[in-house]
Amino acid sequence: MAAAAPGPAPGLAPARRGRLRVADRVYARIAARAAREVLAVAWPAGRVKGAPPRVTVAVPGSTVTVRVELELPFPADVAGLARAVREAIAARVAGLTGTRVSDVVIVVEKLVTGGTS
Repeated sequence: MAAAAPGPAPGLAPARRGRLRVADRVYARIAARAAREVLAVAWPAGRVKGAPPRVTVAVPGSTVTVRVELELPFPADVAGLARAVREAIAARVAGLTGTRVSDVVIVVEKLVTGGTS
């Protein structure tokens, strides 16, 4: 018979059980990885020419706000790519950390020729 996994102490209030804090750099790395994965399919043969995404995060309370600066391929559906990156970041950050993403701001810094049309 397997032993039961230890759970929280009975009668201990949730606030007294402890807290988990995710470092800002963890949110940034998750967001950058999600953005790179979305953008890899926009470049011919997955050969990304632009600079890697630059991510900054703010964690005001129990939510996270992400700002991503991107270089996107041209010609391409810029609005569609930005939307896909935004959705991927929000889903990945929430899925891996359990933190609600309040906003993802996409800043297109540059359009780089060589994208798929």
